[in-house]
Amino acid sequence: MEHTVSDDVMISPYIALFIFILTYILIVTEKRNRAVVTMTGGLSMLLFGLVEMERAFQEHIEWGTITLLISMMMMVSIANWSGVFHYLAVKIARRTRGEPLRLFVVFSLFTSAGSALLDNVTTVMLIVPIILSIMKLLHATPFPYLIAVILFSNIGGMATLIGDPPNIMIGGANPHLTFNDFLVHLFPVSLMVILVTLFYLYRVFHDQLHIPREQRTQLMKLDERHYIRDPVLMKKSLIVMGLTLIGFILHDQLHIEAPVVAAMGAVMLMFWAVDDEGIERALASVEWVTIFFFVGLFVVVGGLVDNGWMNALATLTLEVTGGNIPLSASVILWVSGIASAVVDNIPYVATMIPFVQDMGYRLGLDPSSLEMNVLWWSLAMGACLGGNGTLIGSSANVIVAGLAVRGGFDFSFKDFIKIGIPVTLISLFTAQLYVYFRYIVAL
Repeated sequence: MEHTVSDDVMISPYIALFIFILTYILIVTEKRNRAVVTMTGGLSMLLFGLVEMERAFQEHIEWGTITLLISMMMMVSIANWSGVFHYLAVKIARRTRGEPLRLFVVFSLFTSAGSALLDNVTTVMLIVPIILSIMKLLHATPFPYLIAVILFSNIGGMATLIGDPPNIMIGGANPHLTFNDFLVHLFPVSLMVILVTLFYLYRVFHDQLHIPREQRTQLMKLDERHYIRDPVLMKKSLIVMGLTLIGFILHDQLHIEAPVVAAMGAVMLMFWAVDDEGIERALASVEWVTIFFFVGLFVVVGGLVDNGWMNALATLTLEVTGGNIPLSASVILWVSGIASAVVDNIPYVATMIPFVQDMGYRLGLDPSSLEMNVLWWSLAMGACLGGNGTLIGSSANVIVAGLAVRGGFDFSFKDFIKIGIPVTLISLFTAQLYVYFRYIVAL
């Protein structure tokens, strides 16, 4: 029988879905390096013509995210040479007297606040080295603290416009939604989820939050100043990183994108604080496994987008809800939460934004109306909270896992989902209650 172009068009979506499922299975089973797996999946999408090379590089790969990651990795690495993270680790540990529950709560709340004011990727890059240093000093497992950092980075990032990439994307598509709008509507639910999650994690990790008294006694004898290896480099690093953080906070007013701010910070620090050998060390310190993992993952998910699967999911959502706003908000919340756990929430939200806009247009909703905004808040909550479901649900998750491996500690995909899935379900249920009592009752 003669092979036709239409046959390829009909078969292509199923090939794309097969490649995605196979890639995901290999990531979950951890039989091969995750970067090699996603790069193989991405190249397969290109080889079979499921994604065009031009679209892959211009639309699907989030180069802004990649630039931000590489720049922050280099800055953190250079700063670490000065001993600043060991210094902060000892200082924080001494302030809490090495009491594990206090440390757990401090890092959880600090991660939440940092992710809301900066962004969750930057926050975890700054906090994880400190946690690893403290746990080495105390000879304790960092697992509960690293899991908490992942979870609270996504929960805290939900609270503001700049905290999590999905929020930035939603805000960019809706100029009428200001920084204050995100704060007023999403901070309360973020705080609710933080408190519920803290309680749940305490119950889960209660037995692991134990540090022998003799270790805590030894800790109190340490002097954090002894851990500063290069005072000049530390001062320069703190100045540049401080300016970079200010740039993150003011990037909207300055009309400079966050990745550009991060790149400027990395270049400034290399130019001012290190020699040619140090620059080579900084480049070598980049977690290239993580970077290539993201590049491959963006292309694999792009294959689903280009072959209609994400659009089919969005259309199904509209068919199920029948245009009912309260039901639509709930379905968007839960579908976004589940989908963002399976695929990275950045490409998912990029696909959902035009869908929600089209839904509003079909229903005749004013773009700035309460009904329309409820859909946007539901999308933001589902995408951010769903990122906690698996290790590939959010950029911050992958970064923490990569930093943990470099620090000599590893945890598996399975280890994470045992905690991540229950927290995601509890978080989404809490968000559902919030949506109902704050918005749906008023509609």
